[in-house]
Amino acid sequence: MLDGRYRVDARIAVGGMATVYRALDTRLDRVLALKVMHPTLAADGSFVERFIREAKSVARLAHPNVVQVFDQGTDGSYVYLAMEYVAGCTLRDVLRERGALQPRAALDILEPVLAALGAAHRAGFVHRDMKPENVLIGDDGRVKVADFGLVRSVDTVTSTTGAVLGTVSYLAPEQIEQGTADPRVDVYACGVVLYEMLTGGKPHSGDSPAQVLYKHIHEDVPPPSALAPGLPYALDQLVASATARIPDARPQDAVALLAQTREARQGLSAEQLDTVPPQALSTEHDNAGDRTSVIPRSLTSPTLGSARAGGPPSRPLPGNEDAPAEGGVQRTSRLQAPPAPSPRRSRRSGRSPRLVLTIVAAVLVVFGVGAGVWYINSGQFTKVPPLLSKTEAQARDRLKAAGLDVGQVKREYNDTVKRGTVIGTDPAPGARIRDHDAVTLTISLGPDTVNVPDVTGRTLAEARSQLTADGLEPGMVTQEFSEDVDQGKVIGTTPQAGTKRHAGSAIALTVSKGSPIDVPDVTGDDLNDAKQRLTDAGLKVKIASTQVNSAYDKGKVAQQSPGDGSQAAAGDTVTLTLSKGPQMVQVPDVVGDSVDDAHKALQDAGFKVEDDRGLLGLFGDTVKQQSVKGGDTAPKGSTITITIR
Repeated sequence: MLDGRYRVDARIAVGGMATVYRALDTRLDRVLALKVMHPTLAADGSFVERFIREAKSVARLAHPNVVQVFDQGTDGSYVYLAMEYVAGCTLRDVLRERGALQPRAALDILEPVLAALGAAHRAGFVHRDMKPENVLIGDDGRVKVADFGLVRSVDTVTSTTGAVLGTVSYLAPEQIEQGTADPRVDVYACGVVLYEMLTGGKPHSGDSPAQVLYKHIHEDVPPPSALAPGLPYALDQLVASATARIPDARPQDAVALLAQTREARQGLSAEQLDTVPPQALSTEHDNAGDRTSVIPRSLTSPTLGSARAGGPPSRPLPGNEDAPAEGGVQRTSRLQAPPAPSPRRSRRSGRSPRLVLTIVAAVLVVFGVGAGVWYINSGQFTKVPPLLSKTEAQARDRLKAAGLDVGQVKREYNDTVKRGTVIGTDPAPGARIRDHDAVTLTISLGPDTVNVPDVTGRTLAEARSQLTADGLEPGMVTQEFSEDVDQGKVIGTTPQAGTKRHAGSAIALTVSKGSPIDVPDVTGDDLNDAKQRLTDAGLKVKIASTQVNSAYDKGKVAQQSPGDGSQAAAGDTVTLTLSKGPQMVQVPDVVGDSVDDAHKALQDAGFKVEDDRGLLGLFGDTVKQQSVKGGDTAPKGSTITITIR
């Protein structure tokens, strides 16, 4: 029992910061998850204070895709959180068992994750440690994000190399270089997670955390299609946008990335969404009878967490109970004769009423037989409309309008027909086919192989248009400094111009950032002077919303990003953080102390120490005087001189 209320039933997981248990709230009789901080961290008062403060903040974040925080407390040396228990598995379990996921499943997981992060970002929170281990997938198919705002120090307490690699694989470059974290670090991590879902592996690997960190800073995340051919360009572009090494090139937060994700999804066909990547391990566990899989059964449906549409069974129309329940042809009918007239003969006609009835029946039989013959020979058939040279979407629309369905979609290389258009149908155009039967479409992939065009010196838009016109897909875009190519123009492609590639292959583009600009050092300058120097250098200036204590006077520039020695492109933004002035600290009284004790006391308080021995203090070991009296305040980091006698 923890805190006299929570009965601990089983251990679920152990992480760098805490251990998670399944427990029962005996007061409310509900199952929940207990996150208990490791005792080594619980001894750190400042860490516990932040843990509690941020837990309270996250508890106010009510969102269906966020793991809720119910309670927080302490029991002796144990500091804990009581959280929502999600029965199911983590995204890491899914990737471990299934390998790469189909694009539809990957987007079904990414979208609720971005919805949760978007709500947090708009509420002022940053997750800072997005990774598959923190994405929970319930048995009912719901996706939830765990560990909001509680993981800033996780990398400092991780004890195993594997765990460190698991964390650093999702860190944004600015987290590594500057230790800063805004919503765009979560955007970067989500881009890495999407890459991993589409390919089954992380974009950067290494034998040590340092190697992985170096690659995040100096290498772009490669396009997923480089490992999984056949993935559409829209997914390459989505990953590239989210994982841009320059923060300003990414979507500003998860809400913006969610909008991009939904836009990309709308442009994908059903076939593209259901593409099975080569890194997929197995689909045997999709069998509903397989009870050993860790994957929730809801994840094996075509759309994650979707419900099948249903409706009441069709019924015959009133008064026509003999009609079939389905929309088929009623092959037999009963002709109900009208009531027979009186047996008296008509004075106006010498014909028998029976003869009239016989004639009417004969006419109806003739019409019925004629209608039946027409239906058997023509009525139940239609013709396949002409679809050659139509796009796949146009072909689908025409077939639907003709009352026909689309069956199998084949794709073949063709040297004369434009990529993405119809080159054949089965049955052929004009052929008779029954209503609602399926037509097989054959779509052109364009020429089997094409030469990569030379787009050097063109704008990015012009280069993309040229690649598309030649039957290739524009791939990931990276930026480099160049003394020879103007800013915004293409430096080259990967692979190089003239290389033969299959039609539809993704071609990466390298775009010039122009000549590099050396960022001047403006720390310690007045704000106006700093702005002028940066503007003269061709850079833009942004003032950080927060200020920090520093050795510089209040209002001076305390920090800048990027800093001195960095290079930037014309028009790049330099963020300036202003100083609140030095932090004033009370000076310890060290008169009468030994030199070693005085040094320790002053340094622990945040001061530098200088000794003044003079001639009389060469062999002394006792402090007789200090430059700032004990009890007075002085700027933190300033120097205190002690006189030794």
